[in-house]
Amino acid sequence: MITVLGAPESFAFVSALILMVLVGVVQLIGLGGDVDADGPATESLDLLNWLGFGRVPLMVLLVVFLGSFGSTGLLIEQACHDLFGTRLSPLFAVPAALAASVPLTALGARLLAKLLPRDETSAVSLDSLVGEYARIITGRAAAGSPARARVEDRYGQPHFVMVEPNSQDQVFEEGEAILLVRREENLFRAISRGEHRLPHIGV
Repeated sequence: MITVLGAPESFAFVSALILMVLVGVVQLIGLGGDVDADGPATESLDLLNWLGFGRVPLMVLLVVFLGSFGSTGLLIEQACHDLFGTRLSPLFAVPAALAASVPLTALGARLLAKLLPRDETSAVSLDSLVGEYARIITGRAAAGSPARARVEDRYGQPHFVMVEPNSQDQVFEEGEAILLVRREENLFRAISRGEHRLPHIGV
């Protein structure tokens, strides 16, 4: 295997493994952030989901792919050398390793998704609360006079935000259910759900 590592035919695979190590080190010391691309085209969603996008962070998925590609390529070169006494040309070895590494990456992503901690996934931005229902819990909200409201994010975690009516002539009483329609820094604008003074039963 040592001779295979130093062979010119193995350059692409060894480079992939070195890059995998570098990316992994960057992730471990906290210098890299997860990159979230904008929503892909509809026709590519199934493929991306199958590969593992959304299951694990993108950088972790990249590490898995590089490891799969590099390891598979080296195994192909070693097997070819053992069987035929010569190494396979990169023109054939690289496509073969790519074809094998795609399903291996998908499998690795599924296995890692079960092992990696999921705590960070429950952290949401304040902007994501727009469109959620809330309830006034303290005070009376009017134009220029915000009140405190309770809202739950998509993970069921409660947040307490300051709310004013979206309309200047509207008022929200304590206990009233509202819909958050936009955010202005630390203040949310809302409209009424038409459930004035309902008993508090949670949002």
